[in-house]
Amino acid sequence: MLDAALKGGTANRRSVFELFGRRLPATRRFGVVAGTGRVLEALERFEFLPEQIDYLHREKIVSDEALDFLKDFRFSGDIWGYAEGECYFEGSPIMTVEGTFAETVMLETLALSILNHDCAVASAASRMTIAAHGRPCMDMGARRTHERAAVSAARASVIGGFAGTSDLEAGIRYGIPTIGTSAHSFTLLHDSEEDAFRVQIDTLGTSTTLLVDTFDIYEGVERAVKVAREAGGELGAVRIDSGDLVAHAFKVRGLLDSLGAKNTKITVTSDLDEYAIAALGAAPVDSYGVGTRLVTGSGVPTAALVYKLVEREDADGNMEDVSKKSASKSTVGGRKVAGRVRNEEGYASEELIVAGGTREQALAILEEEGARPLQVPLVVAGEIQKEHWGPDALSKATQLHREARNELPYQAWRLSAGEAAIPTRYIHLD
Repeated sequence: MLDAALKGGTANRRSVFELFGRRLPATRRFGVVAGTGRVLEALERFEFLPEQIDYLHREKIVSDEALDFLKDFRFSGDIWGYAEGECYFEGSPIMTVEGTFAETVMLETLALSILNHDCAVASAASRMTIAAHGRPCMDMGARRTHERAAVSAARASVIGGFAGTSDLEAGIRYGIPTIGTSAHSFTLLHDSEEDAFRVQIDTLGTSTTLLVDTFDIYEGVERAVKVAREAGGELGAVRIDSGDLVAHAFKVRGLLDSLGAKNTKITVTSDLDEYAIAALGAAPVDSYGVGTRLVTGSGVPTAALVYKLVEREDADGNMEDVSKKSASKSTVGGRKVAGRVRNEEGYASEELIVAGGTREQALAILEEEGARPLQVPLVVAGEIQKEHWGPDALSKATQLHREARNELPYQAWRLSAGEAAIPTRYIHLD
């Protein structure tokens, strides 16, 4: 597209692309914006290296004119978007990219690949933390996905409310608290379960978490408490990774209490998702370790976001709205400005999207409607607003999501399939 547009003389036409979802998946009542910081981080280093230019030339993928463009490519346009951590709905303009066609079309795959993954994981994480009712959820999914995706998933999970990760690279890169326990192989390495527990406690102290279900869970609990007591302290936690987790949690809690280990916590793992976590709501569980279902979006591995041209400059230099008319895949033309309307009780009642006109006109309408504006400047004339991807960006996104989710009506918190938590309404400006 870039090469043809350069040859056809349309590459420098001003263009507006929007990234949005046509609809929410059936099992999602809201989506969570995550990955914005990673998009900006990637944009900072988004350029074509000499070896890449050589490859494009050698394989005759594009013309010399396009290669010359790519050699000097740096995005110089504007990007507006929902703040990371915000909730989104059908048609929400999560990201708006403005510039020449040549530079805006170059960002399509970059933005979609990051946001489709991270929004899916964060949305799953949010549902899981809703189901957990305040009990900590921990990311333990690094072994269940691509090694680089695992780091990104850990970051997205924190935006959705997770409290830590087993992925040390995510800890280094994003400052996420890191957690972990031993595996069954560590127990099997030793001559006895008691020996394995003793070595772990000698190394990490009695505050560590011992995996107690390699053999018999209840005998394992008794050994774990005994070894910790011999070391001069009370065991931090036990982990249960198999069987009927609800029944085991009740029995293990009773056993720990009878042994005097009333402060020893119970954490559970084993293929958890939001439904399994909800089923454990009445059980005496203190935290959850979630793996496969988290990093794969709990049945929704992609947020199904798209990147579409909604406005462009015509041959006379005037900006005009454009849209697709394809059956089932039509789009709404015009640059969008979005806000969230709240009812008298302070809960969100609709997503209001103003299409067309200027940003100032749209913002005036949002104010008239009492809607909270949702978009913030992410890139201004090529300058990345670094507060959206710097050291504090992740904690800000986590806090924003907590506030945005609490603003939603009760039906948003349901785990069952159903309609979006709030409807989307459009106002079109000519």
